[in-house]
Amino acid sequence: MKTMGRTAPTLVIEEGRGLAAQWPDGERVAIHPIWLRERSAAATEIDLGTGQRLYDPSDLPLDLSVKAVADLGGGRLRVSFSDAHDAVFDAAALTREIALPIGDHDTPERTLWTGELTDLPWRTWEEQPSDETRLDWVTTFLEYGFILFRGVPSKDRSVIRVGQAFGHIRDTNFGDMFDVRSVPGANDLAYTALELGPHTDNPYRSPVPGVQLLHCLTNETTGGLSTLADGAAAAEALRASDPAAFKVLSETPVRYRFQDKTTELVASATPIVLNAGGAVEGVHISSRLDFVPLMSAEALTEYYRARRVFDHMLKDQAFEIRFRLDDGDLVMFDNVRLLHGRTSFDPAEGLRHLQGCYIDIDGPRSLYRVLRRSSVN
Repeated sequence: MKTMGRTAPTLVIEEGRGLAAQWPDGERVAIHPIWLRERSAAATEIDLGTGQRLYDPSDLPLDLSVKAVADLGGGRLRVSFSDAHDAVFDAAALTREIALPIGDHDTPERTLWTGELTDLPWRTWEEQPSDETRLDWVTTFLEYGFILFRGVPSKDRSVIRVGQAFGHIRDTNFGDMFDVRSVPGANDLAYTALELGPHTDNPYRSPVPGVQLLHCLTNETTGGLSTLADGAAAAEALRASDPAAFKVLSETPVRYRFQDKTTELVASATPIVLNAGGAVEGVHISSRLDFVPLMSAEALTEYYRARRVFDHMLKDQAFEIRFRLDDGDLVMFDNVRLLHGRTSFDPAEGLRHLQGCYIDIDGPRSLYRVLRRSSVN
């Protein structure tokens, strides 16, 4: 069976068998009649306002067949089914869907990167950007897993405005927005001047916030450099170099816990998360908050070895990039794919004040699809 990928096939009309998808290497896969039938966009099948089906495709006969296929020209095909339904299909739309890898989100192909990434995706923030500019921003974010902005007004809650340009704000026990600065009696190490190793935020939530934004209001310190690492790239490198460690980390559920005076949150997830197609979707990493369940001594030894190998990879300059956020700079990053951190700083040098917020990953993905649809039309 052909593994679906980014290379789109062509559609071939097969006499007596309906349609097939054929790839450049010559491999051909027949298109199941029900698979095709349930994609009919005829007015009798879907609500034209919502695009949602008016029937349950599970009620289609299992012996459904294609009776005839006519090429209407212009990339359009008319298909007649054995249940007396006729439908017109756009060939390009079908081949695009067929080409999507399992688990793909119909978004730009990811650019996995390492510590060798030097041309960071900086952009200049605009309050009223054109759709072309917005498409560039969100495409860049989805490809690299992060984007950096200069020129965001150094005003209270500006981070909220930027977040709302890409999706809906995710409210948590920290509020719709949180201040990142060194304070006494902090309920999280983020609110200290200590170094923070590479981690993903809120692995103790289900689901975790998909995207984090951090906006620098002022930075008067020489330390406090921001760090990012592409967890997907590191995990794929681990799969290649140490398959046993990769297997353990992608199959062992770990419990993550956060608690303070008013909150106690617990969730379980594997440190390396795979999508339905087996590709690395992201990671759940927080050495301050993870608690592996009790297993056999042998299983725990394997887990601790795997965690150590992966942790050292993530902290290595081979995978980590560092940059300074100054007044008006903002970073937005995928909180599942990327790990972030910072170097330590001396509060005696001056104030380092960032504000942050969360949105869900479906916001930027939806924005990309809408803007791409508009640009095509």
